[in-house]
Amino acid sequence: MTPEIDLTDLSVLTDPFSAYDRAREVSAVARLVIPGFGPFWAVTRYAEARAMLGDPRFEVNSGSFLRPPGIPEHCLAYLETMAEKDGPEHRRLRRLVAPAFAPKRAEQLRPRLAAITGKLLDELSGHAEDGVVDLVPHFARPLPIDVICELVGIPHADRPRWREHGAAVAGGVGPDFAAAIPAIIEGAKEAVARSRAEPGDDLIGDLVHAQDDDRLTDTELVTLVWHLVLGGQTPVNLIANAVEALLRHPDQLALLRADPGSWPGAVEELMRWCSPQLLTTPRFAREDVEIDGQVIRKGERVTAAMVAADRDPRAFTDPDRFDIARSGPAQLGFSHGPHFCLGASIARVQTEVALSELFTRFPDLALATDDVPRAPDGGTWRPAALPLTL
Repeated sequence: MTPEIDLTDLSVLTDPFSAYDRAREVSAVARLVIPGFGPFWAVTRYAEARAMLGDPRFEVNSGSFLRPPGIPEHCLAYLETMAEKDGPEHRRLRRLVAPAFAPKRAEQLRPRLAAITGKLLDELSGHAEDGVVDLVPHFARPLPIDVICELVGIPHADRPRWREHGAAVAGGVGPDFAAAIPAIIEGAKEAVARSRAEPGDDLIGDLVHAQDDDRLTDTELVTLVWHLVLGGQTPVNLIANAVEALLRHPDQLALLRADPGSWPGAVEELMRWCSPQLLTTPRFAREDVEIDGQVIRKGERVTAAMVAADRDPRAFTDPDRFDIARSGPAQLGFSHGPHFCLGASIARVQTEVALSELFTRFPDLALATDDVPRAPDGGTWRPAALPLTL
């Protein structure tokens, strides 16, 4: 019998790990129950999930993404990112932008990421009340949008406004979210125009002036900026989840303090252990496909449940143990296959810099409460707040 996971069930929202673990031990495929949706499947085991993500019989398209209401019509052309494209068009865009997001380029950005991180940490104590500060609004949330502004070449005078846009996007649907989108689009258009007129040492400059006959159009460049803002929410929640995980596992934090060279491996384990993304972008079956005895019919949605696959005992030894020295298969937190996360290298370096600098600057950092509140979100594992004592 195919297990079911009800994404309206409070027990699933508060403890998705247990719900998906139970489903995984019954079958490699579970049925997701979501009001308003027809058949929606989740692949729960590592080998099957990884295979599905690379299987051309499953496609990503514009139907994979929900458009929240209230977005102005003139913005819609900029919201269809390469994540919603498949086949030749996806490969073309990926080929054009891949050099700007390569691991080598991410490493070159490390000093700039460290400077942005340091500035936010300089300000962190000033946000404390009675010795307690919420890390989400004062560090985890502004850091990725500040990094995006640096990458895109947003003028310093405009960056406080972009922080507000990033906070609105992080909040999800609602009037603030809808209002942020046209502001981000206009700012991106201005950044592209500036770069065309005067090359800058930033991502848009690299892409505008790339030596290639098939260059990105202005619409594609603006869309890329929106893609970055949307994707930037993963580091927001990963940093917050990671801080909580490390504070709850002081033995692992002590290992990192003793050997700072362990941070890159720790980031991989944190992505496996507490990735904010529970599910990948849905795919649609191009034809009937059978996975572990369950037939996914043509046109039906299917997602990889990273929350289950990355704790699959068939792939990971003692998967429920948090171990920064773990070796084994690659975690699926950044997905796999043609739609592997474009910004994974930058997200990795950004997270490493953020965490190492935070724990170095505040050696006595501690949770201010044992009960960290969680946002009720069926697709994302994230704290609503993370109160800390410095």
